[in-house]
Amino acid sequence: MLQQTLMHAINYTGIGLHSGKDVEMKLLPAKIDAGISFHIHTKKDVSVIKADPFAVTTTELATSLGNEKVHVSTVEHLLAALFALGIDNAECHVYGKEIPIMDGSALPITNLIKKAGIRSQYALRKVAKITRPFLFEANGKTINARPYDGFYVDYTIDFPHKAIGVQRLALEITPETFDEVASARTFGFMKEVEYLHSKNLALGGSLANAIVIGDEGIVNPEGLRFADEFVRHKILDFIGDMAMFGMPLQGAFEVRCSGHQHNNAFLREMYTHKDQYLRFEELIPEQRKADIPYLGLGTAMA
Repeated sequence: MLQQTLMHAINYTGIGLHSGKDVEMKLLPAKIDAGISFHIHTKKDVSVIKADPFAVTTTELATSLGNEKVHVSTVEHLLAALFALGIDNAECHVYGKEIPIMDGSALPITNLIKKAGIRSQYALRKVAKITRPFLFEANGKTINARPYDGFYVDYTIDFPHKAIGVQRLALEITPETFDEVASARTFGFMKEVEYLHSKNLALGGSLANAIVIGDEGIVNPEGLRFADEFVRHKILDFIGDMAMFGMPLQGAFEVRCSGHQHNNAFLREMYTHKDQYLRFEELIPEQRKADIPYLGLGTAMA
């Protein structure tokens, strides 16, 4: 399978979850083997941070990347869309230190990527394949990874609130199936939202970009998009956090009650012991032409 990038640039602006202010994002095509990089623009200069599990600085409310100079927040939904749609190389230019939260899901950016188009490049895709079972668990959270030719997730959540409870969903993630989780929104509890706002945190969070759960149930007047929207969003977050590896990761993942922090700790442990659990290889297509066009979205070659 060939590497892929965007056919055209994408510009979008929206509210930042943390600041509550308008922030701007630009996605640009990138060269072969460039990977996914974040270009963080400040008044002084531009800092570049590559997707890397050790570049994650915080996992509160969302996943953030950074270095000694700058950071960028709420990257997981964007990374999930790029990963699931098969984008290997892209430049993510950030103006405002965070990615727009949009509607709290990955659906808006997914639609923008499809509209912009995807083009194949003259180089084979490089992947990291899990070669042996690897169990990572801590504080009641578990990720059990095993070899698999693709990206398969079996996710279980267990919340004591009656509006959520125990939910489980198993799904192989492909460009076609990604729609089943892309539109699932982030969620939080009313008491948590009120506390965060009192501390001038999550100032951009609202019913327009999150499911809010009160004592009696869902506060949003429109209700849920799916009966199991909560576990679907957890899968979305998991895809985005695994995309932090820096190249497509292949395996089957049985996940229970995990979150951003546990996901990143798993990735770091996996990377640290990569010689034991991973094999890096190029995906050789049976017929190279079969990869062009991709999803009917574009045929241009880099």
